[in-house]
Amino acid sequence: MGNGFDFKDLFIFDLANNHQGDVKHGLRIIREVGDVVAKHAVRGAIKFQFRQLDSFIHPGHKTGSDNKHIPRFLSTKLSRKEFETLTAEVKKSFLISMCTPFDEESVDLIIDMGIDVIKIASCSAKDWPLLEKVAETGKPVIFSTGGLLLKDIDNLVSFFDHRGVDYAIMHCVSIYPIPDDLFHLNQIDLLRNRYPSRCIGWSTHEDPNEMSAVQIAVAKGAKLFERHVGINTDKITLNAYSATPEQLDSWISAYKKAKTLCGSLQRPESTAQEIESINSLNRGVYAKKRIKAGTPISRDLVYFAMPYAEGQLISGHWQDGITAKETIEADAAILLSAIECPLPPARLVIQQAIHEVKALLNEAKVPLNSEFTIEYSHHYGMENFRETGAVLIDCINRSYCKKVIVQLPNQKHPSHFHKRKEETFQVLYGILLVEIDGHNRIMYPGETLVVLPGVWHNFRTETGVVFEEISTTHFNDDSVYQDKSINKMARHERKTSVDHWGRFQLVSNE
Repeated sequence: MGNGFDFKDLFIFDLANNHQGDVKHGLRIIREVGDVVAKHAVRGAIKFQFRQLDSFIHPGHKTGSDNKHIPRFLSTKLSRKEFETLTAEVKKSFLISMCTPFDEESVDLIIDMGIDVIKIASCSAKDWPLLEKVAETGKPVIFSTGGLLLKDIDNLVSFFDHRGVDYAIMHCVSIYPIPDDLFHLNQIDLLRNRYPSRCIGWSTHEDPNEMSAVQIAVAKGAKLFERHVGINTDKITLNAYSATPEQLDSWISAYKKAKTLCGSLQRPESTAQEIESINSLNRGVYAKKRIKAGTPISRDLVYFAMPYAEGQLISGHWQDGITAKETIEADAAILLSAIECPLPPARLVIQQAIHEVKALLNEAKVPLNSEFTIEYSHHYGMENFRETGAVLIDCINRSYCKKVIVQLPNQKHPSHFHKRKEETFQVLYGILLVEIDGHNRIMYPGETLVVLPGVWHNFRTETGVVFEEISTTHFNDDSVYQDKSINKMARHERKTSVDHWGRFQLVSNE
């Protein structure tokens, strides 16, 4: 939703009541946490909690209350001036200021003090008067999900979306500390899939010496992290879920190691070291006996064995139809320079692309029925399908028509118009680049485009794309191409139509 607050890789350190109402102690915590953040060159935020205790606590419970929290709140009360002192230290330590308000008056105080980010505690996630007040501030918001049902989270997401709030979501378990069987870190996956446009984080209350949880959270895709912090003194003993600066140091180190171990979400290129390692285990192709120049090399004339030598034909590339260009002695490596390999059939380009098309549909989470027909468009020949082509999956063609269209990275479809058909494109996955009537459009998932009859258009993708085409009835003679040579082609020269994925039909059409 635009260029809002950057929630990614943010560490939130909850001061809560660990300052024990002691400003001097709170300043020490902020400084030492700031040192840890600076050491690791990460982004850190110090989080306060604001309650206007005079109105927040019922008069009858200000003394002798049986609610365990109220005596703690009262005993650690700080004035606005004292919080301003702490907030100034946050800025001085190059940290982000954050605060959890528990009443509407505290939201006003957050605005007055210029605090950067508002955090919604799990216990306030259904406090609609408070949420309404927070939504009006224009501040970035992070909310925790402890104890919420999925429908509660849906409600809160919808609420903030409708009000244009810039927000992130924290998976949280409101138990202190969390037992192993209640971490539920798979909820990070659920939240990421359910709200893909939002940063999902992990608000943790585990034993501060536990390092595996944050590493699993990183692997699950959590982007921001929160935990309680404090410092032990002669008079102050930390609770079982608050971390000291030394434990934070180890915690952030564990996070950074997990980031390194997880690596990129894109498939990386193989390193030279990995290629060398694989090649050292590959089998090369060797001659069983002397093979004269000009001899077709059949399978019975060769064997596969280690080691593979550079420049040699590898076992995985063996195929029928290879011819010796020069004489090869028995037990000699069959070198690529000594043989002539047949050109692959044109249809092999499409057959190999089918695997990538299926994988792209899986990645896009677009399921297909078992009954459909496919049209492979190859306007400049099957051999050039990877450059100019598209896969059109026909779902239904009646008075209305639906197709799912897939293009692999860097494929394009040539400029054309339809004489009768009106169509609407809706992108499901990837980015579609469309030129329509001389205008360029960049289409992202969810976006639609109407193409009227007679309007020139072409499309391409750099990322790979899956999109729906909803149209009036499709007719085979309805397309007119700007490249006149395409119009002169017979349909089977520029299109291959098969049932389902057409494995056997493609083979039989060779």
